[in-house]
Amino acid sequence: MSLNHKNPTLTDSWKKLKQHFNQISKQKIEDHFQINQNRGKEFSSNCNEILFDYSKNKINKETINLFNDLLTEINFSDSVKKYFNGNNINETESRSVLHTALRAKGTEKIFVNGENIIPEILLLRKKMMVFSDQVISGSYKGIQETKITDVVNIGIGGSDLGPSMVCESLSHYKTRLNVHFVNNVDGDQIHEVLKKLSPSSTLFIVVSKTFTTVETITNAHIAKEWFESNGEYKDISKNFIAVSSNAIAVKEFGIHDSNIFPMWDWVGGRFSLWGSVGLAINLFIGSKNFNDLLIGANEMDDHFSSEPLTKNIPLLAACINIWYNNFFDYETHAIIPYNQNLKSFPAYLQQASMESNGKQTSRSGELIDYESGSIIWGEAGTNAQHSFFQLLHQGTKIIPCDFIGFSNPLNNNIKSHQILMANFFAQTKALMNGKKDQNAHKHFKGDRPTNTILINKLTPKNLGSLIALYEHKIFSVGVILNLFSFDQFGVELGKKLANDILKNIEEKSITNNDSSTQNLLNKFFDSI
Repeated sequence: MSLNHKNPTLTDSWKKLKQHFNQISKQKIEDHFQINQNRGKEFSSNCNEILFDYSKNKINKETINLFNDLLTEINFSDSVKKYFNGNNINETESRSVLHTALRAKGTEKIFVNGENIIPEILLLRKKMMVFSDQVISGSYKGIQETKITDVVNIGIGGSDLGPSMVCESLSHYKTRLNVHFVNNVDGDQIHEVLKKLSPSSTLFIVVSKTFTTVETITNAHIAKEWFESNGEYKDISKNFIAVSSNAIAVKEFGIHDSNIFPMWDWVGGRFSLWGSVGLAINLFIGSKNFNDLLIGANEMDDHFSSEPLTKNIPLLAACINIWYNNFFDYETHAIIPYNQNLKSFPAYLQQASMESNGKQTSRSGELIDYESGSIIWGEAGTNAQHSFFQLLHQGTKIIPCDFIGFSNPLNNNIKSHQILMANFFAQTKALMNGKKDQNAHKHFKGDRPTNTILINKLTPKNLGSLIALYEHKIFSVGVILNLFSFDQFGVELGKKLANDILKNIEEKSITNNDSSTQNLLNKFFDSI
């Protein structure tokens, strides 16, 4: 059973939202606070240690009610059930979408093709944690019985962005192991990493579902050649691990059966950090912390699948995003975490969101005539204030923002944290209220919308909840806008053309190219 194929713009609820937009769009955000003195509390929702304040938006209770009507009209709750139950909601690839199952408690039963997948998930989870514990303790050894000191994760896209973001975000919780990430096929990157390492004490994790991803396999062969030539080692079986579903190719590469961690086709790459793709995370923060990451995500799963719209954080975030993108024509959305450890979080969400909902075709296979996914970007605060906040405050483009902050610091730098959080709170207030000034250059219009996500502390559990919040927001936007959020055919065309042009480069030929590409190739050939 698939998701509904209803064009949202043709529903009665959408038409009513359009009428409502015409009535409310000129009303300033600060006016809503004058009308309702309790707006801050009434337009906020909690999930454990996460507070989502959406009061500084151009909405009122009628807006929420109309979106609730839209959700009823498209039978959104049925889509959520299919999402969690393993229906083939990735219709274009005939697959279930079950990254949520990877962080399940273990008591559930979730079926794919008639088979309960929870037992094999629990087996994988146990294998990952036992292996990680052995490496961390030093009982697992590389070649020449050497303790592992460094881990190199070789992957790209979802096989890199999620794990690297989580490791960077949770560096406060690291084990004794150093974890490095190699993603780009640019050979300079991997050589810069390798020159710091010793072959016998380095563990490589090669992450590729098919074990044919060009960038990943190219880098894996560079690592293998380095390992064999620098240490004169021919047996890579103790120092190379694979995360893949292609066991034959993995074994041909030289990795032992016992060091293969499986992947499943019902987990998309950009949502895969919760399973074997997260092995580098498990090694970096330890099994207890990795389990806490899963627990936090699972708690947000429960919240999303059970709470009504007025309390449902991911769903509220999705509706507000659609409100701005499809009614106000605000095309971009900024993610601004006020924590330097989360500096890669905007880039992670950029891939997760734009690869999911950057589509031009509806679930019915028709070109859509309305906006699909937003452009996602951002930077860590307060650095962002000295980068693009000028445009946020006084530019002609209105850019809704998510501000993410933590009440408690990881270390005892209380004064620094107070300054950081003062900026965090001040910016959303300034964006909303602006400032009148007779000097036009110093005048701030205000009325810039923001969401505020305030979290008690940056812990593995809270980070798990935060990531899952955005995963479910992405799903919700796709369901409402009648998009397939779990394929990525837009990635494939460039790959194919790159293979064709690689032949041009290898043969020093410029055939079958436009005049621009021909001219560029000629210049390239002249320079090498």
